[in-house]
Amino acid sequence: MRVISSKLNMYIRGASLVNNGIEKILFNFILWSFGVLVFLYLVFLGNMVKNIIERRSFEAEIRSLSSEVSNLELSYLSLANKVDLTLSYSMGFKETKATFATRKALGFGLTSSNIQIAQNDL
Repeated sequence: MRVISSKLNMYIRGASLVNNGIEKILFNFILWSFGVLVFLYLVFLGNMVKNIIERRSFEAEIRSLSSEVSNLELSYLSLANKVDLTLSYSMGFKETKATFATRKALGFGLTSSNIQIAQNDL
């Protein structure tokens, strides 16, 4: 009985050493994984905060540009209403005489008198 208990004790001690090493490695792996995940969380959180701040600054810039565009549209419309023939004549523009290009018919000389319908032999 002593032999069996001593063998069992040796086996348990040997197993505990192996388990201690494996447990230590597993614990270190879990700890490092947790650290990496916390770091990635902080990086992603920082990027989200930075993007939110940039978006708000872009929205403010868009508002100012939108008001500038509306002012430019208003000035364009007021100038467009002032354009007429007298303004164009005063700026040196002249009215053109339209000349149009014409073509001959593409019928290859076929007229209704030259067209013949062939009879079907069947």
